[in-house]
Amino acid sequence: MKRSLLALTAAVALLTACQQQAGTETAAAATPAAEKAPAPAGGQTYGAAVTEDGAQPMSALATTLGTQDSAKVKLVGQITDVCQAKGCWMKMQTADGKEMRVRFKDYAFFVPKDVKGKTVVVDGWAHREEVPVADLQHYAKDAGKSEKEVAAITQPEQQVNFMADGVLIKD
Repeated sequence: MKRSLLALTAAVALLTACQQQAGTETAAAATPAAEKAPAPAGGQTYGAAVTEDGAQPMSALATTLGTQDSAKVKLVGQITDVCQAKGCWMKMQTADGKEMRVRFKDYAFFVPKDVKGKTVVVDGWAHREEVPVADLQHYAKDAGKSEKEVAAITQPEQQVNFMADGVLIKD
């Protein structure tokens, strides 16, 4: 019950918060200056300060998570996709070839929309969840998918996702 309530709360927050308004808002402009930490050598931090120290490769995620529903972890990998509406989520590829969606704690910061392919360090919580159809369709719209592709999404998905306290995007 608690898990369902958490998922429902997250879904409502995402659906109401990530809708793009008409205009040409950039992720950098949308990110509050207080949430953008000074750049460490070779990168830019968003949200809480993050360094590479202790970061594990994405290939270690399955072992770290094990059979738990969630685990606190710092991971390093490559960005495979970014929300094109605001930069309010990004994806990283897992060792099994699936993608892990990375969202940002309290919707307090965004990342630039042009960081696909860059190396990133994320610090926060990896968690297993069932993502509802409405959220999957919303993400597809954010990613610029066609109406036909969005309409083809008809089943919820079990996913491993990530809630980042902070993100370091390396140059």
